[in-house]
Amino acid sequence: MADLLTHFLVAYALLTVASWRVEWLGRRWVVVGTGGAAIPDLLKVRILVDSDAVAAALGVPFSYAPLSTVGGVFLVAGLITLAFDRDRWRRVYGLVTVGGLSALVGDGLRAYADGRASAYLYPFTNWRPPTPSLYVSSDPRVLVVALALAAGVFLVDRRVRET
Repeated sequence: MADLLTHFLVAYALLTVASWRVEWLGRRWVVVGTGGAAIPDLLKVRILVDSDAVAAALGVPFSYAPLSTVGGVFLVAGLITLAFDRDRWRRVYGLVTVGGLSALVGDGLRAYADGRASAYLYPFTNWRPPTPSLYVSSDPRVLVVALALAAGVFLVDRRVRET
């Protein structure tokens, strides 16, 4: 769960900083984009609902693994976008995609036993890029750094919006 919270905090910080320069990117749009950071972690739904049960219900083979990829982010962002008014689709899709991709970039920096990140570039390629192995997702220091970053951006944002 700390991994998901870290994804939210990093997306919030990135989008809030971007909102200082982008006129239309207000607080409500930052929240929409921050929600996209949860897309790669939808993979964890498999803990509650087995993929075989989903496959039986849909009548086609099913796997949760592609949700943690670029293709999964694009697909789920498109589905989320359909919940909004049609005149806002372009903005929503872009923001949700940015949130999801920021989470994938963060995951690409994690430590893996073989020194290679997961194949998060699917469906474009199955290549597993090398990772700098900067952190282990269970390390609480990662969450502390993300909290400090988000808190700092929050405080600066209050000052920026006051002026």
